[in-house]
Amino acid sequence: MTESSDRGPVLVTGAAGFIGYHVTRALLERGETVLGVDNFDPYYDPALKEARLSLVAEHPGLEFHRLDIADRDAFLGLLAERAPRRVVHLAAQAGVRHSIDHPFDYVDANLVGFINLLEASRRARVEHLVFASSSSVYGQSARLPFTTDDPVSHPLSLYAATKKANELMAHAYSHLHAMPVTGLRFFTVYGPWGRPDMALFLFTEAMLRGEAIPVFNHGEIWRDFTYIDDVVEGVLRTLDQPARPNPDFRREEPDPASSDGPYRLYNIGNGKPVKVLDMIDCLAEALGVEPKLDLQPMHRGDGLITHADCRALEDAVGYRPDTPLSAGIARFVQWYRAFYGV
Repeated sequence: MTESSDRGPVLVTGAAGFIGYHVTRALLERGETVLGVDNFDPYYDPALKEARLSLVAEHPGLEFHRLDIADRDAFLGLLAERAPRRVVHLAAQAGVRHSIDHPFDYVDANLVGFINLLEASRRARVEHLVFASSSSVYGQSARLPFTTDDPVSHPLSLYAATKKANELMAHAYSHLHAMPVTGLRFFTVYGPWGRPDMALFLFTEAMLRGEAIPVFNHGEIWRDFTYIDDVVEGVLRTLDQPARPNPDFRREEPDPASSDGPYRLYNIGNGKPVKVLDMIDCLAEALGVEPKLDLQPMHRGDGLITHADCRALEDAVGYRPDTPLSAGIARFVQWYRAFYGV
């Protein structure tokens, strides 16, 4: 057990979500006490979240609360009582395309919920807050690979805009209250227990049913697929090294990824973009089926390519993803077949 865990639990918001469950399990396995929170939002079938939670629910190190972080009084009251020392914030309304038609869901979860988290963390005097941002903040940028030095002022969806807002809100709290905060821009995380709205999950369902797969931009799309175990290791390594002020920060030429306060931003991806058509071929091989493709125009909320430059995170915490796409997809397919009995 780490020294910090002796002085209070690690709060994990979204603990029954995809990344949240895996982070919670990893923290428990290394001897941490975890305070888990999730509201079981029905954006996708809550039964999957219930199944994830059931795998860790009886662990003596876990205290779990069904709670909405947008419920200010309940959430701030819980954190005032439990006083977490560190925080991994993964609760959010996810989904780029969903945000086009359901904007208020994103305001409530990603903006109201996030300010509640920041204020509760300030009052609890947390040692380090790590929060989930997204590769979607890069929007229309054509500068590759994406680095945290890039300007991110042209989001393509409200979801992306809320994630950029989170980064700005977190910097303000870090600056005002000397609160160590680190944001991680996740790149297309996949693996067992993944989200049903993600491409890998949707493609698997369709292919097993013999249905055509909708492929946008006629297949000319690339994604930086990042396996869940690599992501979890990066999150925990980051959590263990609280953000510090950048001694070389210059206000004349401010670095977007650091500050004169304890604030940092990093990409967390695989660093090797893969054409979606190649991912489909890999999935088809793992499933043992022939895919049917429905080639469509570009979706208005999507970007053409994501490609993470993760050198800063590697330098800071030794993050080095090493799971090949073929191996990660094979593990996902094995889990999917076992869980759904197909």
